[in-house]
Amino acid sequence: MFFVAPNLPFAQLRQSFEGDLYFDASPEHTAQRKLYATDASVYQETPIAVALPKSAEDLKQLVRFARQHSQPGAPVGLIPRAAGTSLAGQVVGSGIVVDISKYFGQILELNTAERWVRVQPGVIRDDLNKFLKPHGLLFGPETSTASRAMVGGMIGNNSCGLHSIIWGTTRDHLLEVRAILSDGTEVVFGTLTRDQYEAKCRGENVASPLEQQLYQQFKTWLSDPTTIQNIKDGYPKPTVKRRNTGYAVDELVPFFEPSAPATATFNFASLIAGSEGTLCLITEARLNLLPVPPSDVALVCGHFTTLRQSLEANLVALEHRCAASELVDDYILQLTKTNIEQTKNRAFVERHPVEGDPKAVLMVEFFADGSQSARSRAEAFVADLRARNMGYAYPILEGDETLKPWALRKAGLSIMYNIPGDDKPANVIEDCAVDPVDLPDYIDELDRMALDKHGLTLEYSAHAGAGELHVLPLINLKSSEGQAKFRALLADTAALVKKYGGALSGEHGDGRLRGEFIPFMLGEANYELCRALKNLWDPAGIFNPGKVVDTPPMNAFLRYEADRVVPQPATVFDFSGDGGLLELAEKCSGSGDCRKTHLSGGTMCPSYMATRRERDTTRARANMLRHFYTDTQQPSAHDFEEVKEVLDLCLSCKACKAECPSSVDMARMKAEFTQQHYHQKGVPLRARLVGNFTRLMSLASLAPWAYNAIYDSPALRRLANRLVGFHPDRTMPRLASQTVKKWSRSLGANRPSNNTPSLLLYIDEFTDFNDVEVGQKAVKLLERLGYTVQIPKTAESGRTYLSKGLVDDARKLAIRNVTLLRDSVSEQTPLVGLEPSAILTFRDEYPDLVPPELKADAQRIAQHTYLFEEWLAREADAKRVRPEQFRADTRTVKIHGHCHQKALSSLVPVRKILSLPKNYSTQLIPSGCCGMAGSFGYEAEHFELSMQIGELVLFPAVRASADDVLIAAPGTSCRHQIKDGTGRKAQHPAEILYDALA
Repeated sequence: MFFVAPNLPFAQLRQSFEGDLYFDASPEHTAQRKLYATDASVYQETPIAVALPKSAEDLKQLVRFARQHSQPGAPVGLIPRAAGTSLAGQVVGSGIVVDISKYFGQILELNTAERWVRVQPGVIRDDLNKFLKPHGLLFGPETSTASRAMVGGMIGNNSCGLHSIIWGTTRDHLLEVRAILSDGTEVVFGTLTRDQYEAKCRGENVASPLEQQLYQQFKTWLSDPTTIQNIKDGYPKPTVKRRNTGYAVDELVPFFEPSAPATATFNFASLIAGSEGTLCLITEARLNLLPVPPSDVALVCGHFTTLRQSLEANLVALEHRCAASELVDDYILQLTKTNIEQTKNRAFVERHPVEGDPKAVLMVEFFADGSQSARSRAEAFVADLRARNMGYAYPILEGDETLKPWALRKAGLSIMYNIPGDDKPANVIEDCAVDPVDLPDYIDELDRMALDKHGLTLEYSAHAGAGELHVLPLINLKSSEGQAKFRALLADTAALVKKYGGALSGEHGDGRLRGEFIPFMLGEANYELCRALKNLWDPAGIFNPGKVVDTPPMNAFLRYEADRVVPQPATVFDFSGDGGLLELAEKCSGSGDCRKTHLSGGTMCPSYMATRRERDTTRARANMLRHFYTDTQQPSAHDFEEVKEVLDLCLSCKACKAECPSSVDMARMKAEFTQQHYHQKGVPLRARLVGNFTRLMSLASLAPWAYNAIYDSPALRRLANRLVGFHPDRTMPRLASQTVKKWSRSLGANRPSNNTPSLLLYIDEFTDFNDVEVGQKAVKLLERLGYTVQIPKTAESGRTYLSKGLVDDARKLAIRNVTLLRDSVSEQTPLVGLEPSAILTFRDEYPDLVPPELKADAQRIAQHTYLFEEWLAREADAKRVRPEQFRADTRTVKIHGHCHQKALSSLVPVRKILSLPKNYSTQLIPSGCCGMAGSFGYEAEHFELSMQIGELVLFPAVRASADDVLIAAPGTSCRHQIKDGTGRKAQHPAEILYDALA
């Protein structure tokens, strides 16, 4: 049933298709189809085409096309896809992937009086709530992927989220659905009274005969007492609030029961929720809204020495009418210790004096309820736990501090992908739900069964309050043994869940993972009803075939071929810390954190934020590299071009190294792949020119007046830019008449004495030639503050080479600099740099670039290497730099951070040092990447995107600043981008502080 006829007339379809369509053998189209071969699940199947429709008419065309070319038993499937974060393979298949995420993202109508909003299915949940917040409203269901999860996907899976115990599921808030049926007609499914339902059955107010048949047949089915009894006997018990196993016909039964009141209503939207795109294509949804919860919130982080006790404490939390009760176990807590982003969020964790780290932390949230404050409700809960001798620590967090544990909890699954080796967290039994009262016993049995029968230990997290823990075993799905264990574990768990009257799927859906077990879970009669239901709605089987019903075996179409040995590629970088380059690419969990928009904050991924295309995500790039290194033994030029196509818009911002929960370092992988590409194809002229920036600047500095004359003249600049492939409208940084290093040497006897504290100031290639004033003011500032500044003999950092994938050249510079500095950098004499992208190379890349005999030296240098802001903040904390050393002027400083600085360090030190002048007020601009990214923003083909990225947040924020507001930007590229994009001059923090000296 998964056969799709080859040579379908897509070219003909494209002539009238308004959106984007990818189907041919070109590198761009082939790459697109490979990118959509996976989601966040373990499955992989390359679609025959990818469509990004722009309108409802496009969707109707796709339905007509699929019906026309489908054959009995061989449908042309339409696979609706939103953010692609499905864990059960819902959006994987061989048909046409229909991605609504780019063009179906409009908020259409808001009715504040009646508290509803009408949206297209590509609207992101968190972005929707940012829109609703000024109106005091929100859409309640919230998955852990809410920063990128879209309404269409939430409907498909009936998403729930951490507050589901008070806010319910997506189904509970789905008022109306506009959809395209399999006959191509567009219909609206909303709430019907009994009279309106009967009118539909008579063919009144229906869009087509198919719509009439739907109402007639459901009346026949659900008026049958035997059918109703089968449903009551076979579906999960009513106290299991999260249930997404099979089609939700149990939700429709009450309307047809003889005891139903005359006022009872019917809504097919309740069935469509959780149907995983197998019944229709959604074009709009009308959603019920809730009042924004009170700002008075308290979060209890209860610490427990056993998992069972935390689950028993969960029942106490429910007695106290909490808003959320979520669990994180010890395994995930341990992994957060080495995750760049989550180390910032685990300050609440306390050790037991004897047992050590907690076995589990239960995060229980309370809202103020009118009669009590949130804190008093939290304290009452803690007092109850103490009285029952449950737990050993109960920190209560309030305000913004509550956001940190929640961020850690939501990142749990993806963090587990950092585990080295082929044993990875397997989404297989992660979505089972039982009554919360049954949860302690169920988990005890599950734990014993997994260990005794399968030799597996399990990790636990998430929705204890709703009776649904996300349970993750570590399984090697690259081995035949692991794949067999994968299936056996699910079979045994299904039996255990059924014993407790639970749901095999609570919110992640059946997809192709659990669909095979629906007959066992619901009973054959109910399963046949689900099959008949699917056939009624979709006789040709075009809507997402092979999901929910008639699925292939759950261990078919897995991402990895069992027992296949794939050698790690030879690399210039040392990837051994990640297990190799291929394993680093495979760390991508598919969770799609890289798909959040600029409204959500953060930096990853700047190109996606601007283009909203899947191909421009970190996930897409990791997937493409995985395909390349696993599918190809001897890559052809075509293979290289496919990957190059997808990597092209990676700005190497490094945000993924920190913001991706799995720490997928795409900047490093792109550089490595590009170097391998050069080995095959040679180095393009522009890449060589950019890499050789320092040499070219050194030559130009022999006659800086000539260089500046060319680039100060618009006509000559445009001509010169075109000659090297830069955009004619991009200005170039001026060349100073004297380098910082030469200027420093000319100071001679004016240097402070050696009895003052000393530091090594690394003068990078950008500061030395173009940002000379920054270097000079930094030296003067430090000397005025009482420090001896030594400028060591060093080579350039290698950042320009790394930015263009010239890793071999960067490696030579790393070796040279480590050799030059290994005897001089120490805790007493640290290495301090002004340009983040250059100085952080010593911390980030050098230890993995140098040969083994220099690795220890490189690591020691990295430990004592600081950004200027980090080092000065440390000195301020030690009271060696004091506010009274600066003037008392009142100024406002707005700060834009460099991407590498945000990924590998923090902006906290920047704010700290710019607040040293006591009347300086600092504000962080909530911008991601500025868009320049070294040479990226200069290049002709990238200029427009570069400026588009700047326009997301940075440029508007700078333009909105008063003329007397200082703009701080530590990065040279950022300062230049701000100048070109807004006409404002941004300054390095060293310049601002020098000008503020008393």
